[in-house]
Amino acid sequence: MRTAAFRRTAAWIAAAAIGSAALTPLTDQSRAAASPPGVKDVTATLFQWNFASIANACTNTLGPSGYGYVETSPPQEHIQGPQWWTSYQPVSYRIIGRLGDVNSFRSMVSTCHAAGVRVIVDAVINHMTMGSGVGSGGTVYTKYNYPGVYQDQDFHSCRANITNWADRNNVQQCELVGLADLNTGSDHVRSTIAGYLNSLIALGVDGFRIDAAELMAASDLAAIKSRLSNPGIFWVQEVAGGAGHVVQAGEYLGTGDVDIFQGAYDLKRIFTAERLAYLQNWGTAWGAGYQASDRSRTFVDNWDTERNGSTLNYTWGSTYTLANVFLLAWPYGSPNIFSGYEFSSFDQGPPNGGVVNACYTQGWKCQNAWPEIAGMVGFRNAVRGTAVTNWWSNGNNAIAFGRGNRGYVVINHEGAAVTQTFGTSLAAGSYCDVQHRGARYTVGSDGRFTATVAAGNALALYLGATC
Repeated sequence: MRTAAFRRTAAWIAAAAIGSAALTPLTDQSRAAASPPGVKDVTATLFQWNFASIANACTNTLGPSGYGYVETSPPQEHIQGPQWWTSYQPVSYRIIGRLGDVNSFRSMVSTCHAAGVRVIVDAVINHMTMGSGVGSGGTVYTKYNYPGVYQDQDFHSCRANITNWADRNNVQQCELVGLADLNTGSDHVRSTIAGYLNSLIALGVDGFRIDAAELMAASDLAAIKSRLSNPGIFWVQEVAGGAGHVVQAGEYLGTGDVDIFQGAYDLKRIFTAERLAYLQNWGTAWGAGYQASDRSRTFVDNWDTERNGSTLNYTWGSTYTLANVFLLAWPYGSPNIFSGYEFSSFDQGPPNGGVVNACYTQGWKCQNAWPEIAGMVGFRNAVRGTAVTNWWSNGNNAIAFGRGNRGYVVINHEGAAVTQTFGTSLAAGSYCDVQHRGARYTVGSDGRFTATVAAGNALALYLGATC
């Protein structure tokens, strides 16, 4: 969520950093957490991709690679402007904006379902705009007055900015950098938000990422979710939490899952300043900022953190790639792979208005399709439900581990190649290395194989992988 002055960088996240056929929406009403079901729990967030481009990705890369979900940027009518953060200032709940209209959205959902990929929508329900004007769909609005949706009485009476993250009322009733803060304790507001989410469910949406969840009381979100046509729908919440924040992620587990910001901060620290050998028990055991694995969505970066420097991003080269390889290989949480574009300024909007004509052109990075990352999605699906086995490290920045008897990965973040005979639980046979298509390794009857892994590189074998 963000704006021109949207230095959530300085306000929210930076503060936290201190311290298959067509699928239908999920219908398991009993799952309050609604964690990603089945064998495919990896999400690709295609940040600021328009709906037609997302549909193409579902067919050509996400489905074939084994992604379970795709997350779209906010689809509702928003303020005008080329900056990326305009999507995070709603004007109405009509689907009409830079990314497309309701027809292109509906077509995208249908296409993704046909490719075996479920659709998550980034839902901006905490606030509206910070000013007045004409929306992307032609709606004339003023701050606190949005025709047919909200009027002045639907917003919190605190009309000042959040200034104290240690004060719950200040955080959840005042305004983030001047954005009109909805009174989500109001029955009308709750019903209106639920109506918007239900309209998306009717279009086939399979889940929601709740933007700025930390700024809304957990009880308010629970009340909104209870009004959905599918209260058990997948529901993941953005709660940065962290040192100095009175609101913490654990408060929201009664409603759904949470994004694990601390995990992303720690991965940057380990991969840039410490030792990969320390990752042997990464996850819930690391304490504050981590939640139970089945309630956690993990990530290396997102659009906020890649810009404020609190996490790795594409500019880190092989370090960034290896962090994503580890994220996908390790059995903690449900990984979210971020796929954005090159930027030279904080505010820079998407290339070509969100149209991705081809990956790796016009600045589109397409991390979701990088062979090293896409290959690990298949790895993760194949080893799902298995524990870590056969851990090895050189005590520094080269590590290797198995996933039961189904897979084995080696990550070399050293400055030189590593040659090693690795002990695995794999059955004897020839295995394809999905980090280097065409390369094969033979595992002996004793479960051992020898490999040389180049600096800044990885190796990944799993049952059923093809070359």
